[in-house]
Amino acid sequence: MKIVIAPDSFKECLPAPRVAAVLADEFRTERPGWEVLACPLSDGGEGFAEIVTAALGGKFEPVMVTGPEGTPVTTYFGMAGETGIIEAAAACGLSLVPPERRNPLRATSRGVGELMMAAFRKGCRELLVGLGGSATCDGGEGLLSVPDIRSLCGKVTVRALCDVTNPFTGPTGAARVFAPQKGADAEMVEVLEQKMIALAARMAEETGTDVSGMPGSGAAGGLAGALAAYFGAVPESGIEAVIGCTGLLSKVSGADWIVTGEGRSDAQTMSGKVPAGVLRHKGKARVALLSGAVSRADVLREAGFDYVAAVTPRGTPLAEALRPDLAERHLRAAVRLFLQENQ
Repeated sequence: MKIVIAPDSFKECLPAPRVAAVLADEFRTERPGWEVLACPLSDGGEGFAEIVTAALGGKFEPVMVTGPEGTPVTTYFGMAGETGIIEAAAACGLSLVPPERRNPLRATSRGVGELMMAAFRKGCRELLVGLGGSATCDGGEGLLSVPDIRSLCGKVTVRALCDVTNPFTGPTGAARVFAPQKGADAEMVEVLEQKMIALAARMAEETGTDVSGMPGSGAAGGLAGALAAYFGAVPESGIEAVIGCTGLLSKVSGADWIVTGEGRSDAQTMSGKVPAGVLRHKGKARVALLSGAVSRADVLREAGFDYVAAVTPRGTPLAEALRPDLAERHLRAAVRLFLQENQ
Protein backbone atom coordinates (compact mmCIF):
# COMPACT_ATOMS: atom_id res chain seq x y z
CA MET A 1 0.00 0.00 0.00
CA LYS A 2 1.33 3.42 -0.96
CA ILE A 3 0.14 6.57 0.83
CA VAL A 4 1.09 10.14 -0.13
CA ILE A 5 0.61 12.81 2.54
CA ALA A 6 -0.03 16.20 0.87
CA PRO A 7 -1.68 18.69 3.26
CA ASP A 8 -1.79 22.46 3.56
CA SER A 9 -1.10 24.19 6.88
CA PHE A 10 -3.66 24.25 9.66
CA LYS A 11 -3.38 28.07 9.51
CA GLU A 12 -2.72 29.58 12.96
CA CYS A 13 -2.08 26.15 14.47
CA LEU A 14 0.39 23.97 12.57
CA PRO A 15 2.52 24.62 9.46
CA ALA A 16 2.09 22.25 6.54
CA PRO A 17 5.46 20.48 7.01
CA ARG A 18 4.50 19.66 10.59
CA VAL A 19 1.02 18.46 9.61
CA ALA A 20 2.58 16.21 6.98
CA ALA A 21 5.21 14.91 9.39
CA VAL A 22 2.66 14.00 12.07
CA LEU A 23 0.34 12.26 9.62
CA ALA A 24 3.20 10.36 8.00
CA ASP A 25 4.58 9.27 11.36
CA GLU A 26 1.22 7.92 12.50
CA PHE A 27 0.69 5.99 9.26
CA ARG A 28 4.17 4.46 9.57
CA THR A 29 3.53 3.56 13.19
CA GLU A 30 0.17 1.94 12.48
CA ARG A 31 1.15 0.33 9.16
CA PRO A 32 4.94 -0.24 9.22
CA GLY A 33 4.90 -2.19 5.97
CA TRP A 34 3.32 0.59 3.91
CA GLU A 35 5.16 3.05 1.70
CA VAL A 36 4.45 6.54 3.07
CA LEU A 37 5.65 9.71 1.30
CA ALA A 38 5.23 13.22 2.73
CA CYS A 39 4.79 16.21 0.40
CA PRO A 40 3.51 19.31 2.27
CA LEU A 41 1.83 21.86 0.03
CA SER A 42 0.67 25.47 -0.02
CA ASP A 43 -1.72 27.42 -2.24
CA GLY A 44 0.16 30.69 -1.69
CA GLY A 45 -0.77 31.28 1.94
CA GLU A 46 0.98 30.31 5.16
CA GLY A 47 3.99 28.06 4.57
CA PHE A 48 4.40 29.00 0.91
CA ALA A 49 7.90 30.42 1.23
CA GLU A 50 9.17 27.59 3.42
CA ILE A 51 7.83 24.84 1.17
CA VAL A 52 8.87 26.35 -2.17
CA THR A 53 12.30 27.47 -0.93
CA ALA A 54 13.03 23.96 0.34
CA ALA A 55 11.76 22.40 -2.90
CA LEU A 56 14.03 24.67 -4.98
CA GLY A 57 17.05 24.06 -2.75
CA GLY A 58 17.19 27.71 -1.69
CA LYS A 59 17.98 29.57 1.51
CA PHE A 60 16.18 32.04 3.73
CA GLU A 61 17.06 35.71 4.02
CA PRO A 62 15.88 37.43 7.23
CA VAL A 63 14.56 40.99 6.93
CA MET A 64 12.63 43.49 9.03
CA VAL A 65 9.55 44.96 7.35
CA THR A 66 6.39 46.87 8.19
CA GLY A 67 3.79 44.53 9.65
CA PRO A 68 0.04 44.70 9.02
CA GLU A 69 -0.49 47.07 11.96
CA GLY A 70 2.26 49.43 10.79
CA THR A 71 4.83 48.23 13.34
CA PRO A 72 8.07 46.41 12.43
CA VAL A 73 8.11 42.62 12.18
CA THR A 74 11.08 40.37 11.57
CA THR A 75 10.36 37.93 8.77
CA TYR A 76 12.09 36.41 5.74
CA PHE A 77 11.98 35.63 2.06
CA GLY A 78 13.38 32.63 0.23
CA MET A 79 16.09 32.84 -2.40
CA ALA A 80 17.04 30.18 -4.93
CA GLY A 81 19.49 31.56 -7.49
CA GLU A 82 17.85 34.65 -8.94
CA THR A 83 14.38 33.58 -7.79
CA GLY A 84 12.89 35.24 -4.74
CA ILE A 85 10.12 33.45 -2.87
CA ILE A 86 7.87 35.88 -1.03
CA GLU A 87 4.97 34.99 1.23
CA ALA A 88 2.49 37.82 1.74
CA ALA A 89 1.25 36.23 4.96
CA ALA A 90 4.75 36.50 6.42
CA ALA A 91 4.55 40.30 6.15
CA CYS A 92 0.85 41.11 6.48
CA GLY A 93 -0.71 37.84 7.61
CA LEU A 94 -3.82 37.49 9.71
CA SER A 95 -1.82 35.45 12.19
CA LEU A 96 0.28 38.56 12.93
CA VAL A 97 -2.73 40.43 14.35
CA PRO A 98 -4.54 39.37 17.54
CA PRO A 99 -8.25 38.73 16.88
CA GLU A 100 -9.37 41.70 18.96
CA ARG A 101 -7.25 44.11 16.87
CA ARG A 102 -8.10 42.90 13.37
CA ASN A 103 -9.29 45.78 11.19
CA PRO A 104 -8.88 45.64 7.41
CA LEU A 105 -9.57 49.39 7.18
CA ARG A 106 -6.20 49.97 8.83
CA ALA A 107 -4.13 46.90 7.96
CA THR A 108 -1.38 47.58 5.43
CA SER A 109 0.37 45.49 2.78
CA ARG A 110 3.47 47.73 2.83
CA GLY A 111 5.64 44.91 4.19
CA VAL A 112 5.09 42.84 1.05
CA GLY A 113 6.50 45.64 -1.08
CA GLU A 114 9.47 45.89 1.28
CA LEU A 115 10.09 42.16 0.86
CA MET A 116 10.03 42.60 -2.92
CA MET A 117 12.58 45.42 -2.71
CA ALA A 118 14.80 43.42 -0.35
CA ALA A 119 14.76 40.43 -2.72
CA PHE A 120 15.59 42.65 -5.69
CA ARG A 121 18.54 44.22 -3.84
CA LYS A 122 19.84 40.72 -3.10
CA GLY A 123 19.90 39.97 -6.83
CA CYS A 124 16.54 38.31 -7.42
CA ARG A 125 15.11 38.95 -10.86
CA GLU A 126 12.11 36.63 -10.64
CA LEU A 127 9.71 37.03 -7.71
CA LEU A 128 7.22 34.33 -6.78
CA VAL A 129 4.69 36.07 -4.54
CA GLY A 130 2.39 33.78 -2.60
CA LEU A 131 -0.92 35.50 -1.90
CA GLY A 132 -3.14 34.16 0.86
CA GLY A 133 -3.81 34.47 4.57
CA SER A 134 -3.50 38.26 4.64
CA ALA A 135 -5.01 40.60 7.23
CA THR A 136 -5.37 43.32 4.62
CA CYS A 137 -7.92 44.65 2.17
CA ASP A 138 -6.04 47.72 0.94
CA GLY A 139 -5.89 46.80 -2.74
CA GLY A 140 -2.11 46.90 -2.62
CA GLU A 141 -1.97 50.57 -1.59
CA GLY A 142 0.52 49.75 1.16
CA LEU A 143 2.74 47.79 -1.20
CA LEU A 144 2.70 50.63 -3.74
CA SER A 145 3.67 53.16 -1.05
CA VAL A 146 7.16 51.65 -0.71
CA PRO A 147 9.77 54.05 -2.16
CA ASP A 148 11.03 52.99 -5.59
CA ILE A 149 8.76 49.93 -5.73
CA ARG A 150 7.36 50.93 -9.10
CA SER A 151 10.88 51.14 -10.51
CA LEU A 152 10.96 47.32 -10.38
CA CYS A 153 8.57 47.18 -13.32
CA GLY A 154 10.55 45.85 -16.26
CA LYS A 155 13.47 44.85 -14.05
CA VAL A 156 11.87 41.79 -12.47
CA THR A 157 9.36 39.15 -13.48
CA VAL A 158 6.61 38.89 -10.88
CA ARG A 159 4.28 35.91 -10.53
CA ALA A 160 1.15 36.39 -8.41
CA LEU A 161 0.29 32.98 -6.96
CA CYS A 162 -3.25 32.96 -5.58
CA ASP A 163 -5.45 30.70 -3.47
CA VAL A 164 -8.75 32.14 -4.78
CA THR A 165 -10.24 33.25 -8.08
CA ASN A 166 -12.28 36.20 -6.75
CA PRO A 167 -12.13 39.54 -8.61
CA PHE A 168 -11.05 42.89 -7.20
CA THR A 169 -14.55 44.32 -6.73
CA GLY A 170 -18.21 43.31 -6.84
CA PRO A 171 -20.39 40.77 -5.03
CA THR A 172 -17.62 38.15 -5.04
CA GLY A 173 -14.76 40.64 -4.69
CA ALA A 174 -12.13 41.08 -2.01
CA ALA A 175 -14.12 43.37 0.28
CA ARG A 176 -17.49 41.63 0.25
CA VAL A 177 -16.21 38.06 0.52
CA PHE A 178 -13.01 38.23 2.56
CA ALA A 179 -13.07 41.43 4.65
CA PRO A 180 -15.59 39.95 7.14
CA GLN A 181 -13.12 37.13 7.79
CA LYS A 182 -10.51 39.78 8.65
CA GLY A 183 -12.57 41.67 11.21
CA ALA A 184 -14.82 43.93 9.10
CA ASP A 185 -18.44 44.55 10.04
CA ALA A 186 -21.13 45.31 7.44
CA GLU A 187 -20.47 49.06 7.47
CA MET A 188 -16.72 48.56 7.05
CA VAL A 189 -17.32 46.20 4.13
CA GLU A 190 -19.21 48.90 2.25
CA VAL A 191 -16.48 51.46 2.93
CA LEU A 192 -13.85 49.00 1.70
CA GLU A 193 -15.84 48.16 -1.43
CA GLN A 194 -16.06 51.83 -2.41
CA LYS A 195 -12.36 52.20 -1.75
CA MET A 196 -11.58 49.19 -3.95
CA ILE A 197 -13.76 50.57 -6.76
CA ALA A 198 -11.85 53.86 -6.61
CA LEU A 199 -8.51 52.04 -6.55
CA ALA A 200 -9.43 49.95 -9.57
CA ALA A 201 -10.34 53.10 -11.50
CA ARG A 202 -7.06 54.75 -10.54
CA MET A 203 -5.06 51.67 -11.54
CA ALA A 204 -6.81 51.55 -14.91
CA GLU A 205 -6.04 55.23 -15.48
CA GLU A 206 -2.38 54.87 -14.49
CA THR A 207 -1.59 51.53 -16.13
CA GLY A 208 -4.31 50.81 -18.67
CA THR A 209 -5.16 47.56 -16.88
CA ASP A 210 -8.66 47.14 -15.46
CA VAL A 211 -8.48 44.65 -12.60
CA SER A 212 -12.01 45.18 -11.25
CA GLY A 213 -13.36 41.93 -12.74
CA MET A 214 -10.09 40.08 -13.30
CA PRO A 215 -10.23 36.52 -11.86
CA GLY A 216 -7.89 36.20 -8.89
CA SER A 217 -7.21 39.94 -8.57
CA GLY A 218 -9.02 40.00 -5.21
CA ALA A 219 -6.51 37.63 -3.62
CA ALA A 220 -4.82 38.87 -0.43
CA GLY A 221 -7.15 41.85 -0.14
CA GLY A 222 -6.49 42.98 -3.71
CA LEU A 223 -2.71 42.59 -3.64
CA ALA A 224 -2.98 40.39 -6.71
CA GLY A 225 -4.73 43.22 -8.55
CA ALA A 226 -1.95 45.67 -7.75
CA LEU A 227 0.69 43.19 -8.93
CA ALA A 228 -1.27 42.61 -12.12
CA ALA A 229 -1.74 46.30 -12.90
CA TYR A 230 1.74 47.58 -12.10
CA PHE A 231 3.95 44.53 -12.71
CA GLY A 232 2.04 42.53 -15.32
CA ALA A 233 1.63 39.59 -12.96
CA VAL A 234 -1.50 37.82 -14.24
CA PRO A 235 -2.97 36.01 -11.19
CA GLU A 236 -2.35 32.27 -11.39
CA SER A 237 -3.08 29.23 -9.26
CA GLY A 238 -0.74 28.99 -6.29
CA ILE A 239 -1.38 25.31 -5.71
CA GLU A 240 -0.58 24.43 -9.34
CA ALA A 241 2.74 26.25 -9.08
CA VAL A 242 3.62 24.55 -5.79
CA ILE A 243 2.65 21.14 -7.15
CA GLY A 244 5.11 21.76 -9.97
CA CYS A 245 7.89 22.84 -7.60
CA THR A 246 7.49 19.96 -5.15
CA GLY A 247 7.24 17.17 -7.69
CA LEU A 248 3.92 15.91 -6.33
CA LEU A 249 2.97 14.30 -9.64
CA SER A 250 5.87 11.86 -9.56
CA LYS A 251 5.15 11.04 -5.91
CA VAL A 252 1.48 10.17 -6.47
CA SER A 253 2.30 7.79 -9.32
CA GLY A 254 1.14 4.36 -8.19
CA ALA A 255 -0.36 5.66 -4.93
CA ASP A 256 -3.40 3.94 -3.42
CA TRP A 257 -4.40 6.93 -1.26
CA ILE A 258 -3.50 10.61 -1.10
CA VAL A 259 -4.21 12.26 2.25
CA THR A 260 -4.70 16.01 2.09
CA GLY A 261 -6.29 18.64 4.32
CA GLU A 262 -6.35 22.23 5.55
CA GLY A 263 -7.43 24.23 8.57
CA ARG A 264 -11.06 24.36 7.47
CA SER A 265 -12.75 22.78 4.47
CA ASP A 266 -16.04 24.01 3.04
CA ALA A 267 -17.56 24.95 -0.30
CA GLN A 268 -14.70 27.44 -0.92
CA THR A 269 -12.19 24.60 -0.81
CA MET A 270 -12.85 23.88 -4.48
CA SER A 271 -11.92 27.45 -5.49
CA GLY A 272 -8.13 27.30 -5.61
CA LYS A 273 -7.29 25.64 -2.30
CA VAL A 274 -4.74 22.86 -1.76
CA PRO A 275 -7.21 19.94 -1.52
CA ALA A 276 -8.82 20.95 -4.83
CA GLY A 277 -5.42 20.95 -6.51
CA VAL A 278 -4.63 17.52 -5.08
CA LEU A 279 -7.95 16.21 -6.33
CA ARG A 280 -7.18 17.41 -9.87
CA HIS A 281 -3.92 15.47 -9.91
CA LYS A 282 -4.89 12.32 -8.01
CA GLY A 283 -4.43 9.95 -10.95
CA LYS A 284 -5.92 6.60 -9.98
CA ALA A 285 -5.51 7.17 -6.24
CA ARG A 286 -8.34 7.72 -3.81
CA VAL A 287 -8.23 10.97 -1.85
CA ALA A 288 -8.89 11.42 1.86
CA LEU A 289 -9.61 14.91 3.21
CA LEU A 290 -8.61 15.33 6.87
CA SER A 291 -9.12 18.96 7.83
CA GLY A 292 -9.25 20.76 11.15
CA ALA A 293 -12.92 21.57 10.63
CA VAL A 294 -15.37 20.58 7.90
CA SER A 295 -18.67 22.01 6.75
CA ARG A 296 -20.71 20.91 3.73
CA ALA A 297 -19.12 17.48 3.69
CA ASP A 298 -21.77 16.49 1.17
CA VAL A 299 -20.48 19.07 -1.33
CA LEU A 300 -16.92 17.90 -0.79
CA ARG A 301 -17.83 14.26 -1.36
CA GLU A 302 -19.72 15.20 -4.52
CA ALA A 303 -16.59 17.04 -5.67
CA GLY A 304 -14.69 13.76 -5.60
CA PHE A 305 -13.15 13.21 -2.17
CA ASP A 306 -13.45 9.55 -1.20
CA TYR A 307 -13.20 10.19 2.53
CA VAL A 308 -13.98 13.40 4.41
CA ALA A 309 -13.45 13.93 8.14
CA ALA A 310 -12.94 16.75 10.62
CA VAL A 311 -9.83 16.26 12.73
CA THR A 312 -10.97 18.44 15.63
CA PRO A 313 -13.72 16.83 17.74
CA ARG A 314 -17.06 18.62 17.58
CA GLY A 315 -17.54 21.10 20.42
CA THR A 316 -13.82 21.72 21.04
CA PRO A 317 -13.32 25.36 22.17
CA LEU A 318 -11.39 27.41 19.60
CA ALA A 319 -8.54 28.15 22.03
CA GLU A 320 -8.02 24.42 22.51
CA ALA A 321 -8.44 23.61 18.82
CA LEU A 322 -5.56 25.98 18.03
CA ARG A 323 -3.16 24.41 20.52
CA PRO A 324 -0.43 22.67 18.48
CA ASP A 325 -0.06 19.77 20.92
CA LEU A 326 -3.78 19.00 20.86
CA ALA A 327 -3.93 19.44 17.09
CA GLU A 328 -1.19 16.84 16.68
CA ARG A 329 -3.05 14.46 19.00
CA HIS A 330 -6.23 14.96 16.97
CA LEU A 331 -4.36 14.32 13.71
CA ARG A 332 -3.05 11.01 15.02
CA ALA A 333 -6.51 9.98 16.19
CA ALA A 334 -7.92 10.90 12.75
CA VAL A 335 -5.40 8.60 11.06
CA ARG A 336 -6.36 5.70 13.32
CA LEU A 337 -10.06 6.27 12.61
CA PHE A 338 -9.37 6.45 8.87
CA LEU A 339 -7.54 3.11 9.02
CA GLN A 340 -10.39 1.51 10.96
CA GLU A 341 -12.95 2.70 8.42
CA ASN A 342 -10.87 1.79 5.34
CA GLN A 343 -9.60 -1.72 6.01
